[in-house]
Amino acid sequence: MIRNLYLLSIIAIACATHIFAQDPQDEFSPARKLMYADYIIENFYVEDVDADSVVTEGIIAMLKTLDPHSSYSTPEETKDLNEPLEGKFSGIGVQFNMSTDTVYVIQTISGGPSEKVGIRPGDRIVAANDTVIAGKKLQNSQVLKTLRGPKGSKVKLSVLRDGEMIDFMVVRDDIPINSVDGTYMVTPEIGYISLSRFAEDSGQEVADAIEKLQGQGMKKLILDLENNGGGYLKAAHDIASLFLEPGDLIVYTKGKSTEPVYYRMEQSAPLFTGPMAVMVDQYSASAAEIVSGALQDNDRATIVGRRTFGKGLVQRPFPFPDGSMIRLTVSRYYTPTGRSIQKPYEKGKGEEYQLDLLNRYKSGELWSRDSIHFDENQVFHTLKKGRIVHGGGGIIPDEFVPVDTSYYTDYYRDLMAKGAIPQFTLNYIDHNREQLKAEYPTEDAFFATFQVSPEIIEGLVAKGQELGVGPNPEELETSRPVIEAIIKGYLTRDLYEYGTYVRATNPLNPVFLKAVEVLQNE
Repeated sequence: MIRNLYLLSIIAIACATHIFAQDPQDEFSPARKLMYADYIIENFYVEDVDADSVVTEGIIAMLKTLDPHSSYSTPEETKDLNEPLEGKFSGIGVQFNMSTDTVYVIQTISGGPSEKVGIRPGDRIVAANDTVIAGKKLQNSQVLKTLRGPKGSKVKLSVLRDGEMIDFMVVRDDIPINSVDGTYMVTPEIGYISLSRFAEDSGQEVADAIEKLQGQGMKKLILDLENNGGGYLKAAHDIASLFLEPGDLIVYTKGKSTEPVYYRMEQSAPLFTGPMAVMVDQYSASAAEIVSGALQDNDRATIVGRRTFGKGLVQRPFPFPDGSMIRLTVSRYYTPTGRSIQKPYEKGKGEEYQLDLLNRYKSGELWSRDSIHFDENQVFHTLKKGRIVHGGGGIIPDEFVPVDTSYYTDYYRDLMAKGAIPQFTLNYIDHNREQLKAEYPTEDAFFATFQVSPEIIEGLVAKGQELGVGPNPEELETSRPVIEAIIKGYLTRDLYEYGTYVRATNPLNPVFLKAVEVLQNE
């Protein structure tokens, strides 16, 4: 019996070898070897094998031997990755917050499905299609899956308002995802635009914001790219083109298998020609670095903040029929002066690469420009004024601004961790919405006169105690400026537009304050 099994095995292996037969003089290629391994596993492993899982894990393992940004995504992950960059999704059209395990509506999208049927800020969505979603300790992602769906599909929402349960039938529709999340005039001359991502429609969004601010008298502009992780190259090209002269180089790519590709300003004239400051930090990456690098190299803007992330590898998507995808690095980004945006890395050491920001923290780079390591072989000169700029990874700002932790205390950290500030402000708005709207009909009126009263702070402290955060008067006083700013941000976000939050918190952002100072001195 054993002898027969042995003979069968020999025959099976011989068959497998015949399947992958080749000229003996040919080299046994890695691709053929991989196919051979997959065949052996599927046909000879002791148990049934999930072939899809084996192949997926194999792809992931192969990509890990390459650079830190080549990756594989499942069909669901691919959809989640693409959705924010495509600029829209199908859903019910609300911005919400999970407050005390309840879906609290902060804003309804103007003209969106929920607004059309009468849902309004302050409503609490208790159930969707008769399935209770309140009190289930759901994550935001789980709530999103319930509320989103194909365009034209219907969802019955049970909403709690002023103690009364009301049912709404909402027809889902395309909902825009805005990438400009803050636009306002800082001074009579200085405008401010905050961009959170580089999505399909970001160029037009920024252009619209510029025209709006110019209509209000803007002569100088702050473009905030802090915490902006990037997005589409086309969006970066479109946005940089709003500020550069025709023919100016924006970025170029170069790879082993591709000829260099140069991206230039191709419009007839820039939309805005006044003085500019661009805010960046260690989380500004990819397309954000393309724009800041282009404006710096062309001497078009003053870059303010901290060294950017350093993601200058270009990924090309290779989709599979099942919806999964490989994003493979095919080239590198270079700024107009020839600086590689990508920071150094070692192939196959992705974990070490991910620790880079922690290492910057430990080295003191976030507090001192002197702690930045400059590669003596990576010195370049800007294209119009000949200023020195440095390569070696990321965009190093013209005006360095250290991290400010002076307002942060354990008490503030615990309030945030427990969700005390958003919970308190949502409750405060519930009881004072009509009075606040009557007293402050516009956001400008709110910012001009509203003050966080001692009674509001007392209410927050009580909410903290309710959630297990004991009073600490000394640390409260230290953190009071940032706590008051966040309270104002939550209030304005709920009362007016979602993007007003940043207007409340900017006065405590040292990068913003430096950008204002730079422009006031121009």
